Amino acid sequence: MKLYTYWRSTTSYRVRIALNLKGLAYAPVPVDLVAGTHKARDYVALNPGQSVPTLVLEDGTVLTQSMAILDWLEDTHPDPALLPSDALQRARVRATALTIAADVHPVNNLRVVARLKEMGHSQDDTVAWMNHWMRQGFTAFTQLIDPETEFCFGDTPGLTDLCLVPQLYNAHRWGCDLTGLSRLTEIEARCLALPAFDAARPENQPDAH
Repeated sequence: MKLYTYWRSTTSYRVRIALNLKGLAYAPVPVDLVAGTHKARDYVALNPGQSVPTLVLEDGTVLTQSMAILDWLEDTHPDPALLPSDALQRARVRATALTIAADVHPVNNLRVVARLKEMGHSQDDTVAWMNHWMRQGFTAFTQLIDPETEFCFGDTPGLTDLCLVPQLYNAHRWGCDLTGLSRLTEIEARCLALPAFDAARPENQPDAH
């Protein structure tokens, strides 16, 4: 498989973790979002959304959108499981993961920040914008996860942890106030101590700079 990825992309980061956890080999193909490589004609033909990640399967099938890719990985490679077997608990885990994937990330990604700057907002404005939505999302997230488990839900990392850790990378990068959110940073530390998470870190990617 080939994973079209960008080292600082939180959505790519999610998928890298999942592939690592499930022990699946893949070849990373860097897509430089800052340089605009995602707008090149050949990449747009692959992913009309002009985003990362894009996962190309061994038979050439193309999958886009990180959460859909994670669903496919869970359906086709269920061990280790990223979702619980109970239907209600699965819904709870998905809802918590989507607090980040649907509520926080979309308003913080590169294209939104670039558009804010085009509209005349300063760098300080855009950082304040990102930190506002991260802080709000993390506050909700903390109330949705289990209060005393090793990871977000239970004793092994799952879908919620895969969404949390990359977003916390952005939070640290932009100086987001994480006061009162030690539960999340404790989970983050446990996750990053695992080889699958460590190998997926942005700074450990071939295109990191």
